Amino acid sequence: MHSTRDIHSYPRTAHRGAPTSAVSFPLILLSASFAVMLPSPAIAQSAATAQQATAVSPDAIKQREQELEATREQQRKTAELQQKLKADIAAIGQDRSKLNQQLIDIATQVRNVETRIGETEGRLRPLDSREQQIRASLDSRRSEIVEVLAALQRAGRRTPPALLVRPEDALQSLRTAMLLGSVVPELRGRAEKLATDLGELVNLRKTIATERDVLARDRDRLKDDSVRLAALVEERQRKQSAIEKDMEAEGARAINLSRQVDSLQGLIAKMEQDLKSAAKAAATASLQGAPAAPGGKPNLGALKDPARLSPAIAFASAKGLFAFPVNGRKIRDFGGSDGAGGVEKGISLATRAGAQVTTPCDGWVVYAGPFRSYGQLLILNAGGGYHVLIAGMERISVNIGQFVLTGEPVATMGTTSQVASILATTASQPVLYVEFRKDGTPIDSGPWWAANEGEKVRG
Repeated sequence: MHSTRDIHSYPRTAHRGAPTSAVSFPLILLSASFAVMLPSPAIAQSAATAQQATAVSPDAIKQREQELEATREQQRKTAELQQKLKADIAAIGQDRSKLNQQLIDIATQVRNVETRIGETEGRLRPLDSREQQIRASLDSRRSEIVEVLAALQRAGRRTPPALLVRPEDALQSLRTAMLLGSVVPELRGRAEKLATDLGELVNLRKTIATERDVLARDRDRLKDDSVRLAALVEERQRKQSAIEKDMEAEGARAINLSRQVDSLQGLIAKMEQDLKSAAKAAATASLQGAPAAPGGKPNLGALKDPARLSPAIAFASAKGLFAFPVNGRKIRDFGGSDGAGGVEKGISLATRAGAQVTTPCDGWVVYAGPFRSYGQLLILNAGGGYHVLIAGMERISVNIGQFVLTGEPVATMGTTSQVASILATTASQPVLYVEFRKDGTPIDSGPWWAANEGEKVRG
């Protein structure tokens, strides 16, 4: 049997002992965090009212001034970049090899930044999803959280009754002590679970903020590199136009000729037979397009010469060395179903909007322009009877008859798919189509693609 002192002190132990103190941290975290994460309608309404009240406040004016200053700073940086680009291009002068090397180097930087952006966005997706899950879980347990907070507050504030006034008071106190003995551990468990969820949410927010900072820096870098690349491409084409005086007329004639054929094979034949610049490129390819491979192995060192005017290595001996023309995910492979009862003659890559397209190999441009359902189409004669067809871009930045190097920027993707096929119309991203042909027949490009980054050829 308990003494009077025992009866009097038992409830006080239940209120102030280990079980109650064990929930003090969750109680603080819950009361501080939940109000922020899950505002009631009244709080939301108050926030809206406060926002309206500060619409013309000094803080709002200061914020607008800061935004204006940031815009001015961005304009200053852009102007400085443009001046630097002009100076760099002037320094290049008529040195074709320097211009080519700059183009390849900047295009490689753009591709690398695009890769990092894609990786960061990939890490953010599950983090954002987990944050939404936790928020939804906490929101669904709003009433439980309120109940836990109220019970803990009552348990912490309740004072023990005067036990010696009446026996009924002593009995009630004993029953209360017994009830708290079973309830407080449960409250502690529920509070700790809620605190764990809130703690994870706080950590997730920090991680997401860090990843978004990285993403913002990479996007700024991509913007600067893209401006530089565009200036270099423009200079390359300006010099090319100076060499080929009738380039514009040739381009218009190529489009007219393309309307006279209805197949890719017919287009290649028509260009290389009837179009002066394409015929010249094809003739050059026949003579110079298959350099010898000492010992049966390609001379990769020849790729380091940015002044070359013919392929550094023979197309047939370059298996396992090519990089995809664009950063992307393969969504259709050679020989698979095309969704229309036929089979795929090439591969399709889902890409980022505005992604940079580079050449996987050296070659001569024998067609550059729109064709049938392919959107913008680029055809390269790689020598040795091989052709590389790339379609689905929004804009092509090279001309017919031009010799392009491995890794050189030649086109830009749009924001939607440009290839009017069942595959493209069901894709949510821009789609690049790539096809290899040997003596006019589509072949599997698989053996030519590098298995990993370290094996890809570089210009």
